[in-house]
Amino acid sequence: MYDISPKLTSETAVFPGDTPLERKVLLSLDRGDAITLSSLKSTVHLGAHADGPNHYVADGRSIDEQPLEHYIGRSQVIRVQIKRGSRISVEDLPGPITEQRVLFATGTWPDPTIFNTDFCALSPELIDHLAQFGVITVGIDTPSVDTADSTSLPAHHAIARHDMAILECLDLHTIEPGVYELIALPLPLVGFDASPVRAVLRDINAVNT
Repeated sequence: MYDISPKLTSETAVFPGDTPLERKVLLSLDRGDAITLSSLKSTVHLGAHADGPNHYVADGRSIDEQPLEHYIGRSQVIRVQIKRGSRISVEDLPGPITEQRVLFATGTWPDPTIFNTDFCALSPELIDHLAQFGVITVGIDTPSVDTADSTSLPAHHAIARHDMAILECLDLHTIEPGVYELIALPLPLVGFDASPVRAVLRDINAVNT
């Protein structure tokens, strides 16, 4: 099993202006209380997370309404080598699409505590291409499927047209390209536009035995 979720701390980078993780300890065993009890304050777009369609589409489904099959099942990890700050095109694919869930490793978000704005993203043409192969979920190892400076969000809207699910900020730096079982279930946060996930991959051969 491979953990592809970055650790979550108060140092975890979020989009500028968004809410970083904050833990408040209400009770503590170290202070003589009977239990330790904490609360948290944070954006729901924290670390490895799933976007709800209502994040980028008016009247879109909230994250609790998303079909769970988007987040569990056979998945293909694809590693690409492209210029930082650019969008992955169809021509950048190293091979055929074989699975319904595709995760892109770009290596352009190396430190989850630093918000570097030159991370890579997805092109809308790539999304259209993936849809032809029945892809239902697309993931990436960066904070967004669109570039940091994008306001029109063409990749998000292409994904909406094909009713795909989005996973962002995955930690894929040690994962070899190939086919795995993905498990990255979002919390049923009613009405919310995203949810953090504990994303893991399992060796597909172990799953099948």
